Amino acid sequence: MARMAITSRKSDPDGDAARIVTLAIETVGAEGDGVSPGPVFTPLTLPGETVVARRTGERAELIEILEASAGRVAAPCPHFGACGGCALQHWDETPYLAWKRERIGLALARERLETEILAPFAAPPGSRRRLALHARREGREAVLGFKARRSWRLTAIETCVIADPAIVAALPVLRRLAATFLEHPRSAPILHATWTATGLDVDVTGVERRAGGLSADARMRAAVVAAAADMARVSLAGEVLYSARPARVRMGAASVALPPGAFLQAVEAAERAMARFALAESAGARGIADLYCGVGAFSFPLASLAPVLAADASAPAVAALTTAAASAPGLKTIAAQVRDLDRRPMSGAELKRIDVVLIDPPRAGAAAQSAALARSEVAKVIAVSCNPATFARDAAILTSGGFTLDRVLPVDQFLWSPHIELVGVFSR
Repeated sequence: MARMAITSRKSDPDGDAARIVTLAIETVGAEGDGVSPGPVFTPLTLPGETVVARRTGERAELIEILEASAGRVAAPCPHFGACGGCALQHWDETPYLAWKRERIGLALARERLETEILAPFAAPPGSRRRLALHARREGREAVLGFKARRSWRLTAIETCVIADPAIVAALPVLRRLAATFLEHPRSAPILHATWTATGLDVDVTGVERRAGGLSADARMRAAVVAAAADMARVSLAGEVLYSARPARVRMGAASVALPPGAFLQAVEAAERAMARFALAESAGARGIADLYCGVGAFSFPLASLAPVLAADASAPAVAALTTAAASAPGLKTIAAQVRDLDRRPMSGAELKRIDVVLIDPPRAGAAAQSAALARSEVAKVIAVSCNPATFARDAAILTSGGFTLDRVLPVDQFLWSPHIELVGVFSR
């Protein structure tokens, strides 16, 4: 067992008073913090390190590294440590990606499942096309950035090494835009900024509404800022305030006009890697279903192989998919419908002519739809997930119905964060 020598004799009868301790870090926990026996969680530390930290209960704050890990590297971002957006910039790529693969294996093991875990797809720096930036007022100015780790405090940023350079270049104008949404003292705006093929698209949430919402004057000032910067669109919780042109993204053969606030994979290269993987696994299919289809990130590539039955609870997303499908060349038929698959999952009878089903649910997973698939005669299921825990739960449902989990592709599109996404392949 690693040693934990207390170097301060300050009274601590309840374990809650801060004290200075020496910790030996053994692992990295699920949130990206180094873990020493106790357990004690110390951010910015790595396995094999000996550190001095200020401990309060199970949490500790790093003071000094006495012995550094061989896997420690210099963090590339000047905001790292203060900004809570990244947790693991100080870890070399090889052990970092191995840890992410391990997170998937542990989640599967909790459901008594094993499978081949492939080498991860790793998104490079500068590839995030979507950021959620928090805004606050300081004096007469707006500050823009990310929350500090485990805090409501905002860390203002001047750059972001994970973001597309176009978003980084737009940070000054995004700060000006944010100022127009700080009209009410209770507003805590979040600017969901997406870089699209037609320019910057920003949907703003977190604006106080009970006091009357955003005034006409503030709306006008937001539109003026957006027009001066040649943004594609600005919306307030889905309500369009300014639009110069549709915010478009490319998905397979289609050009999709995104609805305001629509879900989009954070990294275009990751989306394409997952689509290529799903396409290869669907070879030979005569009918494919894309459930939780969104605006069609998988529907359009899969429709190059076979007719696609698509469904999603979001009516704007389904409308955008349907419109784009009408003008996309060289595709099989895409029949899309608005449907809440959690409340009304697609049944085996409805999937009678479907060989392959792809599901891409939100973080809560797809327990009801997985149970329906387990009872169906579908030959193959491709499950995309942003949450290994709910993926493993749904995988257990599928395997109890006769499927085998053949392989998993990890997808690291939230670079240097604790999050890992994946695509799993099930066959009968």
